[in-house]
Amino acid sequence: MKKFRWGIMGLGKIAETFATALSSTGAEIVCASRTAEKAAKFAEKYSAAAFYGSYEELARDKSVDIIYIATPMSCHYKDVKLCLENGRNVLCEKSVTLNSEQWKELCALAAKKGVFLAEAMWMKHLPAFKKAAEWAEKYGAEKVIADFSVKNEITRGDRLYEKPLGGGALLDLGVYVTTFADCILGGSPKIASVKMDFGETGVDFDDRITLDYGGKTAELSCSFINGRDCGAEIICKNGMRIVFKSWFFCSREVYLLDENGAEKEHFYEEFPCNGYEYEILEAEKCLSDGLLQSKTNPTECTLAVMNILDEIRKIGGLVYEGEPYEND
Repeated sequence: MKKFRWGIMGLGKIAETFATALSSTGAEIVCASRTAEKAAKFAEKYSAAAFYGSYEELARDKSVDIIYIATPMSCHYKDVKLCLENGRNVLCEKSVTLNSEQWKELCALAAKKGVFLAEAMWMKHLPAFKKAAEWAEKYGAEKVIADFSVKNEITRGDRLYEKPLGGGALLDLGVYVTTFADCILGGSPKIASVKMDFGETGVDFDDRITLDYGGKTAELSCSFINGRDCGAEIICKNGMRIVFKSWFFCSREVYLLDENGAEKEHFYEEFPCNGYEYEILEAEKCLSDGLLQSKTNPTECTLAVMNILDEIRKIGGLVYEGEPYEND
Protein backbone atom coordinates (compact mmCIF):
# COMPACT_ATOMS: atom_id res chain seq x y z
CA MET A 1 0.00 0.00 0.00
CA LYS A 2 1.07 3.56 -0.68
CA LYS A 3 2.70 5.36 2.23
CA PHE A 4 1.03 8.74 2.39
CA ARG A 5 2.96 11.90 3.13
CA TRP A 6 0.92 14.28 5.30
CA GLY A 7 1.66 17.91 5.91
CA ILE A 8 0.59 19.43 9.23
CA MET A 9 0.04 23.20 9.22
CA GLY A 10 -0.18 24.73 12.70
CA LEU A 11 1.42 22.83 15.56
CA GLY A 12 -0.79 23.27 18.63
CA LYS A 13 -2.42 20.66 20.86
CA ILE A 14 -4.80 19.27 18.24
CA ALA A 15 -1.90 18.86 15.79
CA GLU A 16 -0.09 16.73 18.38
CA THR A 17 -3.13 14.47 18.73
CA PHE A 18 -3.38 14.18 14.96
CA ALA A 19 0.34 13.47 14.58
CA THR A 20 0.05 10.66 17.12
CA ALA A 21 -2.69 9.08 15.00
CA LEU A 22 -0.67 9.61 11.81
CA SER A 23 2.30 7.84 13.35
CA SER A 24 0.08 4.88 14.22
CA THR A 25 -0.95 4.49 10.57
CA GLY A 26 2.63 4.56 9.28
CA ALA A 27 2.20 7.80 7.37
CA GLU A 28 5.09 10.21 6.84
CA ILE A 29 4.84 13.65 8.42
CA VAL A 30 6.00 17.04 7.18
CA CYS A 31 5.21 19.89 9.56
CA ALA A 32 5.13 23.67 9.37
CA SER A 33 4.91 26.46 11.90
CA ARG A 34 5.40 30.20 11.70
CA THR A 35 8.84 29.71 13.22
CA ALA A 36 11.46 27.17 12.22
CA GLU A 37 12.33 26.57 15.88
CA LYS A 38 8.83 25.36 16.79
CA ALA A 39 8.62 23.27 13.62
CA ALA A 40 11.99 21.66 14.40
CA LYS A 41 10.86 20.67 17.91
CA PHE A 42 7.63 19.16 16.57
CA ALA A 43 9.54 17.33 13.83
CA GLU A 44 11.91 15.81 16.37
CA LYS A 45 9.08 14.70 18.65
CA TYR A 46 7.09 13.02 15.86
CA SER A 47 9.98 11.89 13.64
CA ALA A 48 8.84 14.11 10.77
CA ALA A 49 10.55 13.66 7.43
CA ALA A 50 10.87 17.44 6.99
CA PHE A 51 9.81 20.72 8.57
CA TYR A 52 9.29 24.31 7.51
CA GLY A 53 9.32 27.65 9.27
CA SER A 54 6.51 29.04 7.12
CA TYR A 55 3.15 27.85 5.86
CA GLU A 56 3.95 28.95 2.32
CA GLU A 57 6.84 26.49 2.07
CA LEU A 58 4.61 23.59 3.09
CA ALA A 59 1.89 24.63 0.65
CA ARG A 60 4.43 24.59 -2.19
CA ASP A 61 5.85 21.15 -1.29
CA LYS A 62 4.63 18.90 -4.10
CA SER A 63 5.87 15.78 -2.32
CA VAL A 64 3.09 16.17 0.25
CA ASP A 65 -0.07 14.19 -0.58
CA ILE A 66 -2.43 16.10 1.70
CA ILE A 67 -2.24 18.90 4.27
CA TYR A 68 -4.02 18.85 7.62
CA ILE A 69 -4.77 22.37 8.81
CA ALA A 70 -4.78 22.93 12.57
CA THR A 71 -4.30 26.69 12.74
CA PRO A 72 -6.64 29.01 14.73
CA MET A 73 -10.24 29.17 13.46
CA SER A 74 -9.89 32.70 12.10
CA CYS A 75 -6.98 31.54 9.92
CA HIS A 76 -8.65 28.52 8.34
CA TYR A 77 -10.02 30.39 5.33
CA LYS A 78 -6.72 31.93 4.25
CA ASP A 79 -4.67 28.83 5.11
CA VAL A 80 -6.97 26.46 3.19
CA LYS A 81 -6.99 28.89 0.29
CA LEU A 82 -3.18 29.00 0.29
CA CYS A 83 -3.02 25.22 0.06
CA LEU A 84 -5.71 24.88 -2.59
CA GLU A 85 -4.13 27.56 -4.77
CA ASN A 86 -0.92 25.53 -4.68
CA GLY A 87 -2.76 22.36 -5.73
CA ARG A 88 -2.65 20.62 -2.36
CA ASN A 89 -5.35 18.29 -1.02
CA VAL A 90 -6.73 19.53 2.30
CA LEU A 91 -8.29 18.22 5.50
CA CYS A 92 -9.16 21.19 7.72
CA GLU A 93 -10.10 21.25 11.39
CA LYS A 94 -13.58 22.29 12.40
CA SER A 95 -15.14 24.69 12.24
CA VAL A 96 -13.70 24.85 8.76
CA THR A 97 -14.39 28.57 8.33
CA LEU A 98 -16.07 31.40 10.20
CA ASN A 99 -19.13 31.32 7.93
CA SER A 100 -20.78 29.53 5.03
CA GLU A 101 -19.73 32.09 2.39
CA GLN A 102 -16.06 31.39 3.08
CA TRP A 103 -16.65 27.65 2.86
CA LYS A 104 -18.55 27.94 -0.44
CA GLU A 105 -15.67 29.91 -1.92
CA LEU A 106 -13.15 27.29 -0.83
CA CYS A 107 -15.28 24.44 -2.20
CA ALA A 108 -15.47 26.18 -5.58
CA LEU A 109 -11.70 26.68 -5.58
CA ALA A 110 -11.06 23.02 -4.71
CA ALA A 111 -13.33 21.93 -7.56
CA LYS A 112 -11.53 24.28 -9.95
CA LYS A 113 -8.13 22.96 -8.92
CA GLY A 114 -9.32 19.34 -8.92
CA VAL A 115 -8.15 18.60 -5.38
CA PHE A 116 -9.62 16.92 -2.31
CA LEU A 117 -11.23 19.05 0.41
CA ALA A 118 -12.96 17.99 3.62
CA GLU A 119 -13.66 19.12 7.15
CA ALA A 120 -11.89 17.11 9.85
CA MET A 121 -15.08 16.14 11.66
CA TRP A 122 -13.60 13.00 13.21
CA MET A 123 -16.83 12.17 15.07
CA LYS A 124 -18.58 11.15 11.84
CA HIS A 125 -15.95 8.49 11.11
CA LEU A 126 -16.05 6.75 14.49
CA PRO A 127 -17.63 3.26 14.65
CA ALA A 128 -19.99 4.11 17.53
CA PHE A 129 -21.30 7.18 15.73
CA LYS A 130 -21.90 5.18 12.55
CA LYS A 131 -23.76 2.54 14.57
CA ALA A 132 -25.94 5.23 16.18
CA ALA A 133 -26.78 6.68 12.77
CA GLU A 134 -27.66 3.17 11.53
CA TRP A 135 -30.01 2.60 14.47
CA ALA A 136 -31.53 6.09 14.06
CA GLU A 137 -32.46 5.31 10.46
CA LYS A 138 -33.78 1.86 11.34
CA TYR A 139 -35.98 2.96 14.25
CA GLY A 140 -37.04 6.37 12.98
CA ALA A 141 -35.32 9.23 14.81
CA GLU A 142 -37.68 11.99 15.94
CA LYS A 143 -35.67 14.03 18.42
CA VAL A 144 -32.02 14.72 19.20
CA ILE A 145 -30.68 15.99 22.50
CA ALA A 146 -26.94 16.73 22.56
CA ASP A 147 -24.61 18.67 24.83
CA PHE A 148 -20.93 19.55 24.68
CA SER A 149 -20.12 21.57 27.78
CA VAL A 150 -16.87 21.91 29.67
CA LYS A 151 -15.83 24.06 32.61
CA ASN A 152 -12.71 25.97 31.60
CA GLU A 153 -10.44 28.46 33.27
CA ILE A 154 -10.93 31.42 30.93
CA THR A 155 -7.55 32.83 29.84
CA ARG A 156 -7.26 36.07 27.91
CA GLY A 157 -5.41 35.60 24.66
CA ASP A 158 -6.48 31.97 24.24
CA ARG A 159 -7.92 31.54 20.74
CA LEU A 160 -11.07 29.92 22.14
CA TYR A 161 -12.15 33.11 23.89
CA GLU A 162 -11.02 35.91 21.56
CA LYS A 163 -13.26 37.20 18.76
CA PRO A 164 -10.37 38.17 16.43
CA LEU A 165 -9.25 34.52 16.60
CA GLY A 166 -12.70 33.14 15.76
CA GLY A 167 -13.42 32.22 19.38
CA GLY A 168 -16.69 31.23 21.00
CA ALA A 169 -18.40 28.09 22.22
CA LEU A 170 -20.59 27.70 19.15
CA LEU A 171 -17.86 27.30 16.53
CA ASP A 172 -15.59 25.29 18.81
CA LEU A 173 -18.07 23.02 20.62
CA GLY A 174 -21.47 23.74 19.09
CA VAL A 175 -20.28 22.55 15.69
CA TYR A 176 -20.30 19.01 17.12
CA VAL A 177 -23.85 19.06 18.44
CA THR A 178 -25.09 20.79 15.27
CA THR A 179 -23.35 18.22 13.08
CA PHE A 180 -24.82 15.46 15.22
CA ALA A 181 -28.35 16.82 14.66
CA ASP A 182 -27.76 17.34 10.94
CA CYS A 183 -26.54 13.76 10.48
CA ILE A 184 -29.42 12.20 12.37
CA LEU A 185 -32.34 14.45 11.34
CA GLY A 186 -31.12 16.04 8.08
CA GLY A 187 -32.83 18.74 6.07
CA SER A 188 -32.82 22.49 6.60
CA PRO A 189 -34.22 23.26 10.05
CA LYS A 190 -35.79 26.45 11.31
CA ILE A 191 -34.09 28.02 14.30
CA ALA A 192 -36.82 27.76 16.94
CA SER A 193 -34.87 29.41 19.76
CA VAL A 194 -31.38 30.66 20.59
CA LYS A 195 -29.98 31.80 23.92
CA MET A 196 -26.37 32.96 23.86
CA ASP A 197 -24.60 34.12 27.01
CA PHE A 198 -21.51 36.19 26.30
CA GLY A 199 -18.37 36.35 28.40
CA GLU A 200 -16.01 39.18 29.18
CA THR A 201 -14.01 38.58 26.00
CA GLY A 202 -16.97 39.32 23.73
CA VAL A 203 -17.74 35.83 22.48
CA ASP A 204 -20.40 33.31 23.47
CA PHE A 205 -19.49 31.23 26.51
CA ASP A 206 -22.78 29.33 26.89
CA ASP A 207 -25.41 28.49 24.23
CA ARG A 208 -28.79 26.77 24.17
CA ILE A 209 -30.43 26.12 20.82
CA THR A 210 -33.61 24.47 19.57
CA LEU A 211 -33.93 23.45 15.92
CA ASP A 212 -37.22 22.56 14.23
CA TYR A 213 -36.93 19.96 11.47
CA GLY A 214 -40.63 20.01 10.61
CA GLY A 215 -42.06 17.74 13.28
CA LYS A 216 -38.65 16.60 14.46
CA THR A 217 -36.59 18.63 16.91
CA ALA A 218 -33.06 19.05 18.21
CA GLU A 219 -32.26 20.45 21.64
CA LEU A 220 -28.61 21.46 21.62
CA SER A 221 -26.29 23.06 24.14
CA CYS A 222 -22.62 23.93 24.47
CA SER A 223 -20.59 25.80 27.04
CA PHE A 224 -17.13 26.83 28.17
CA ILE A 225 -18.29 27.51 31.74
CA ASN A 226 -20.95 24.94 32.71
CA GLY A 227 -19.37 21.51 32.69
CA ARG A 228 -21.80 18.65 32.11
CA ASP A 229 -21.52 15.02 31.00
CA CYS A 230 -21.46 15.81 27.26
CA GLY A 231 -24.04 13.13 26.56
CA ALA A 232 -26.36 12.73 23.61
CA GLU A 233 -29.66 10.96 23.03
CA ILE A 234 -31.74 10.12 19.99
CA ILE A 235 -35.42 9.50 20.65
CA CYS A 236 -37.07 7.31 18.06
CA LYS A 237 -40.59 6.15 17.23
CA ASN A 238 -42.33 3.92 19.73
CA GLY A 239 -40.10 5.11 22.57
CA MET A 240 -36.84 3.53 21.41
CA ARG A 241 -33.77 5.53 22.48
CA ILE A 242 -30.15 5.64 21.35
CA VAL A 243 -27.88 6.87 24.12
CA PHE A 244 -24.32 8.12 24.38
CA LYS A 245 -23.81 8.32 28.14
CA SER A 246 -20.92 10.79 28.00
CA TRP A 247 -18.54 12.52 25.58
CA PHE A 248 -20.69 11.49 22.63
CA PHE A 249 -18.43 12.98 19.96
CA CYS A 250 -15.47 10.73 20.86
CA SER A 251 -17.25 7.74 22.36
CA ARG A 252 -16.29 4.16 21.76
CA GLU A 253 -19.75 2.94 22.79
CA VAL A 254 -23.44 3.59 22.32
CA TYR A 255 -26.58 1.98 23.77
CA LEU A 256 -29.93 1.09 22.21
CA LEU A 257 -32.76 1.09 24.78
CA ASP A 258 -36.28 -0.21 24.31
CA GLU A 259 -39.50 1.65 25.16
CA ASN A 260 -39.14 0.60 28.82
CA GLY A 261 -35.56 1.85 29.11
CA ALA A 262 -34.08 -1.64 29.12
CA GLU A 263 -30.88 -2.25 27.18
CA LYS A 264 -31.62 -3.85 23.83
CA GLU A 265 -28.16 -3.59 22.29
CA HIS A 266 -24.76 -2.29 23.33
CA PHE A 267 -22.11 -1.41 20.76
CA TYR A 268 -18.44 -1.01 21.74
CA GLU A 269 -15.31 -0.80 19.62
CA GLU A 270 -11.90 0.23 20.95
CA PHE A 271 -9.83 2.70 18.92
CA PRO A 272 -6.60 1.38 17.40
CA CYS A 273 -5.00 4.67 18.50
CA ASN A 274 -6.93 7.77 19.61
CA GLY A 275 -9.83 7.89 17.14
CA TYR A 276 -8.32 10.36 14.69
CA GLU A 277 -6.97 7.50 12.62
CA TYR A 278 -10.43 6.86 11.16
CA GLU A 279 -10.63 10.23 9.39
CA ILE A 280 -7.01 9.83 8.28
CA LEU A 281 -7.73 6.47 6.66
CA GLU A 282 -10.91 7.84 5.07
CA ALA A 283 -8.98 10.71 3.46
CA GLU A 284 -6.28 8.35 2.24
CA LYS A 285 -8.87 6.01 0.74
CA CYS A 286 -10.48 8.93 -1.07
CA LEU A 287 -7.11 9.94 -2.53
CA SER A 288 -6.37 6.33 -3.55
CA ASP A 289 -9.76 6.10 -5.27
CA GLY A 290 -9.37 9.46 -7.00
CA LEU A 291 -12.25 11.04 -5.06
CA LEU A 292 -12.32 14.77 -4.38
CA GLN A 293 -14.76 14.47 -1.48
CA SER A 294 -15.40 12.13 1.42
CA LYS A 295 -18.57 10.06 1.13
CA THR A 296 -18.81 10.02 4.92
CA ASN A 297 -18.42 13.79 5.27
CA PRO A 298 -19.01 15.49 1.89
CA THR A 299 -18.56 19.23 1.54
CA GLU A 300 -22.31 19.84 1.15
CA CYS A 301 -22.93 18.36 4.61
CA THR A 302 -20.36 20.72 6.07
CA LEU A 303 -22.06 23.58 4.22
CA ALA A 304 -25.45 22.60 5.68
CA VAL A 305 -23.98 22.80 9.19
CA MET A 306 -22.25 26.10 8.46
CA ASN A 307 -25.56 27.53 7.23
CA ILE A 308 -27.22 26.56 10.51
CA LEU A 309 -24.36 28.04 12.55
CA ASP A 310 -24.64 31.27 10.54
CA GLU A 311 -28.32 31.60 11.37
CA ILE A 312 -27.76 30.80 15.04
CA ARG A 313 -25.10 33.49 15.27
CA LYS A 314 -27.26 36.07 13.52
CA ILE A 315 -30.08 35.48 15.98
CA GLY A 316 -27.74 35.31 18.96
CA GLY A 317 -25.77 38.39 17.94
CA LEU A 318 -22.30 36.91 17.38
CA VAL A 319 -20.71 38.51 14.33
CA TYR A 320 -17.05 38.34 13.32
CA GLU A 321 -15.19 41.21 11.73
CA GLY A 322 -15.52 41.46 7.97
CA GLU A 323 -18.52 39.14 7.61
CA PRO A 324 -21.07 40.00 4.88
CA TYR A 325 -23.75 40.75 7.48
CA GLU A 326 -21.46 42.59 9.92
CA ASN A 327 -23.52 45.78 9.67
CA ASP A 328 -26.96 44.19 9.26
